[in-house]
Amino acid sequence: MPSEFSITRTVEFAETDMAGIMHFANFFRWMEAGETALYRSLGLPLISFVPGQVVGWPRVNVSCSYRAPLRFNDTVEVKLFVKKLGTRSVVYLFQFRKAGVLCAEGEVTAVCVTAGEKGVMVSAPIPAEVRAKLQVAPPAAWAS
Repeated sequence: MPSEFSITRTVEFAETDMAGIMHFANFFRWMEAGETALYRSLGLPLISFVPGQVVGWPRVNVSCSYRAPLRFNDTVEVKLFVKKLGTRSVVYLFQFRKAGVLCAEGEVTAVCVTAGEKGVMVSAPIPAEVRAKLQVAPPAAWAS
C-alpha cells in the first residue's frame, strides 16, 4: 500500500514563460500527471464510465507554493504523498525537487463522485479497492 509515489519529468520549452521559467499553471498539470501515474501503477481506473460506479475525482481545493524556479530542460522529481484519506475525499501533497532541492510544494483535495440522477455528480464513499491500495504517509515523510 503506497503512501508516496514519484515520477520524473523534464521541463519542456512549451511549459516555460517569456522568462524561460516553468509557467505556474504547469505545476498543476504535473500534479495531475503524478496522480494519474499513481493510479496506473496500482492498476486502478482514475475515471470510470460504468453506470452506477465511480465516475471521477473532481478537485475541490488546489494550491501551490513556489520556492525556486524550474527552467527549460531541468529534470524534476515530482513526489506525491497521500496526506489524508477521508471517507469521500483524498488529499495529496506534491513536492517538486530539482537535484534534491525543494522548488515547489502543492496540494490537491479530490472528492470521489458518481453520476446521480440526470448525470449530476454526487459525492460517494471511496471504493474499498481504492482505499485498500492507498495509505496515509506519516508527516515525517514529507517534512521539507
